[in-house]
Amino acid sequence: MASDSRRGNPAVYAAVLALIGLMLGPVLYIIVGGFRTNSQITTDPAGLPDPWQFGNYTDVLASSVFWRQVGNSTIAAGVTTAGVVTLGVMASYVLARYRFRGRGALYALFAAGLMFPITVAITPLYILIKNLGLVNTLPGVILPQIAFGLPTTIIILVPFLRAIPREIEEAAAIDRCSRLGFFWRMVLPLSVPGLITTGILAFINSWNSYLLPLFILNDQDSFTLPLGVQAFTSQYSVDTAKVLAFTSLSMIPALVFFSLFERRIVGGLTGAVKG
Repeated sequence: MASDSRRGNPAVYAAVLALIGLMLGPVLYIIVGGFRTNSQITTDPAGLPDPWQFGNYTDVLASSVFWRQVGNSTIAAGVTTAGVVTLGVMASYVLARYRFRGRGALYALFAAGLMFPITVAITPLYILIKNLGLVNTLPGVILPQIAFGLPTTIIILVPFLRAIPREIEEAAAIDRCSRLGFFWRMVLPLSVPGLITTGILAFINSWNSYLLPLFILNDQDSFTLPLGVQAFTSQYSVDTAKVLAFTSLSMIPALVFFSLFERRIVGGLTGAVKG
């Protein structure tokens, strides 16, 4: 009986494999489609490349526009991640370790931010960015992304910081360690799994962000990759194979990044739930 329970239900495995196939199918189709010609896609949309064409990918990789957009996305995602993690861990530390009037209301306010999508705020947000003179600049995209990334970061990090035993803090105080020193020497190292999790989520959300850059960025030189895919699709609408190659190259960094750190994300979320 124990052996059968360990094997599991074949129907469950079949359903899981079918679900995985539905999710990965479009991604594989885009990647493989970039190795085909337009005639191959027209005559046999579901077939494999015969022969394989590498010119679509090499043309995209040789384009300076593509690498400029990669640089813009990297800058936006990197600065957003740094801002979200830095501000998030500091706010979470105060909410988790200090007692003050209104702490619960402040935490509930951050939690309510999870139910406030950026699509609702896009018009007033654009007006604010315009008044600040940040339209068509990467800071105009980065600052709102940091703000909208903080609720998730705080919700994940607060349980981590609350789980740190008070005895450690008391022992640090006896050793004449200041609160700031305790934060740097003890809190940050102990909350590394949560920091990695929130950093990965912030990076991927920024890399894949489309709506906010669409409203803020107008100059193609400042486009991030999601906007670059749209512009490239409009420019080469008749060259489906090259569009698929550009699209696959644009999404591969996020897929690789997520795949490499998937266990970190799951471990961080598990620790937050336990905390």
